[in-house]
Amino acid sequence: MATDLQKKADARFTAALAAAGARDPRDYYRARLRDLKRSNPQGYADAVAYYQTTLVPSIAEDGADPLVAWRDFGLLLARLSAPGRAVAVDPGGRSRLFEPPGEAEDMILHLPDARNARALLVGLPPEPSAAQMATHNWLVLGRRALGGG
Repeated sequence: MATDLQKKADARFTAALAAAGARDPRDYYRARLRDLKRSNPQGYADAVAYYQTTLVPSIAEDGADPLVAWRDFGLLLARLSAPGRAVAVDPGGRSRLFEPPGEAEDMILHLPDARNARALLVGLPPEPSAAQMATHNWLVLGRRALGGG
């Protein structure tokens, strides 16, 4: 039965990604889960429990918007990884605190409270602007030189 829920949730998410032209965050979220498993075993267990008891059923049975449900899971993963706050970066590169539901063209980052920690990517828009990619390169990837090198 859990497999049926998973298949239904996956199918709804895949359809929503295609309809919106959105990027699939699951590979990035899997990497975040692997990091959590090493650095915060209880956070990892909490994330897996949320995935199984909240995320999948909300999409498969409750009719939740799959893109919003997965974004919320990404925000949870970020909070479990490091205390901090979520911000939305608009196409012009301006940031503000993220407030749901957010805008489809915004990049969403989690900024850890620790001063030396890199930002965690939660979501990229379908076509990030140059300013958003520069922000991503600087805050998420730690690239300090212009030109993405």
